[in-house]
Parts: sequence; structure tokens; C-alpha cells
Amino acid sequence: MKVAPLHRAFSKIPHIDSKVIHTGQHYDERMSDVFFNQLELPVPDYYLGVGSGSHAEITAKVMVEFEKIVNIEKPDLVLVVGDVNSTLACALVTKKLNIKLAHVEAGLRSGDRKMPEEVNRIITDVIADYLFVTEQSGMINLAREGIAEDKTFFVGNVMIDSLHYYREKAGLLPVLKDLNLTTG
Repeated sequence: MKVAPLHRAFSKIPHIDSKVIHTGQHYDERMSDVFFNQLELPVPDYYLGVGSGSHAEITAKVMVEFEKIVNIEKPDLVLVVGDVNSTLACALVTKKLNIKLAHVEAGLRSGDRKMPEEVNRIITDVIADYLFVTEQSGMINLAREGIAEDKTFFVGNVMIDSLHYYREKAGLLPVLKDLNLTTG
């Protein structure tokens, strides 16, 4: 959902060679293939096949496999989205290899550090070079945490971009008929 609008935008810029990497953290067909198909994403350039496990296992598996790709591709920039374990894992590898890191959905906070996603968000934001923020509260959170203002960019929400792009298509989905729903 978050990668689709970014990929569409990048594909329109000739000098950007964007690669889609699917970590495999969400590997069930209902959590993976369906999104690639419905969101019109290409087959990923790389599939890490990480699967399930504890937070530590997933993070470690992604780090090991992602590092191999980074060493092959030698990117100028790695862009991570959201707050899942894969986000943190790729962020850590990126920075340890001295590559620029961008985080989409930066600055979002729940205030609950017992949540693994909250830890992922905070650490990723601290080490990112570019923080793309979806809402004003994110800008406030990052400023309060001492993140340099010149690293933060209020850009809007890629989920809303997906909503607008797929709005018409969503109205045509069989689920409306299956559930006896009407538009409006």
C-alpha cells in the first residue's frame, strides 16, 4: 500500500533506478501476492523469503539477506516505509554500510515503547538522513526528539495517494456485490 505510489512516481523519472525488495515478512498470499496484484506492483526485483519467527529472528534474517542485496546493488539511497521489523532491519544495514537512508511515515508515535513498532519507528527515525512525514504530529514529535529540522519533510500520506489512485477500481471489486453493498 505504501510502496505502490512511490514506485509509480519513481518509474516516471528516468534517472532513478528503483528496485522493489519484498522481504517476505508478510508471506501469506492474502498478505502479499494479493497486494502486488491489486496494487499493480511489478514482481519484486528481490524476494528475501524471510517468513515468520520472533521479532529478533525476523530482524536478523532480513538484515543478513538485505545486506547481500545492498552489496550487489550498491545503492545511493535506501528508502524504507512504515514501522515493521523489516523497516528497522533494512535501516540498520543501510546505515552500517554508510548509505543514505530515507524513512517514509517518519515521526509517527503511539507513546507506547512496549510496542515493537514504536521501537522500530524511533530507531529508524534517529538514524535516517531524510524523514518524510505524513502528518503534523510527526513533525512535532521529531522536533521534540531533537531531530534536525533540515532532515524532516512534510510530504503527506502515501496511503491517501493509494486511496485516490485506486478509488474507482475499489468500487468495482466483487466484495460490494458479495456483501450486498451499494455505493454511497
